Amino acid sequence: MMKQSDISIPGISRSPTQINGILVPKVEELPLKRPLDVILSLFMLIFSVPISLLIALAIKLEDGGPIFYRQERWGRGGSHFRAYKFRTMVANSDEVFGVKQAMENDPRIMTVGRILRATGLDELPQAINIFLGEMSFVGPRALAIGEVLFDKNGQRVNYEEIPDFWRRLSVRPGLTGIATIYGAKDIPPRKKFRYDLLYIRKQSVWLDLKLILLSFWISFRGRWEKRGNKI
Repeated sequence: MMKQSDISIPGISRSPTQINGILVPKVEELPLKRPLDVILSLFMLIFSVPISLLIALAIKLEDGGPIFYRQERWGRGGSHFRAYKFRTMVANSDEVFGVKQAMENDPRIMTVGRILRATGLDELPQAINIFLGEMSFVGPRALAIGEVLFDKNGQRVNYEEIPDFWRRLSVRPGLTGIATIYGAKDIPPRKKFRYDLLYIRKQSVWLDLKLILLSFWISFRGRWEKRGNKI
């Protein structure tokens, strides 16, 4: 069983959440982080209305299916929440193929979906999650509950079994972050988690602002789906 003394992240809460006998830590947030999230998400929700309407129309015209994609994800302290995105894959993809990350040239992705994913516009509805306090603009990626993963031997594994998974839940998941920007899309979760822990140790308002600006730059260049360097 994990003990609180096993968790070496500065600012750990004195009252971590316990899930299945595991103590899930919570790191105290920076004083300006939540106000910044609320203001930016409100602006994002208001000013993205015109482009969101165009995206909704494009999705409907392509296959007539649902506009939004909803998925249960891991939140801070091991909580669960429902994340919202514009749908980029064929309808009922999770039911047919299982919950798994997109691959290069993934046949599940629609034509309009490729554009949305490359520019990051599919993430616009997650401003709702940020406004509600379930997510932050910057933090570890919000991972899907029940996602299909395989180790190097082809054996199925769960996120909960991977080292450092629980430690990355000590902060709110983010729309963007160090792992999202600097990590290649296909690197193993264990390596992505190291980026997440680096962010948790080094987090500051200035780092958040830098990562947000870099994310806008990547979106402008349409490089979110690049397997290598996005910047």
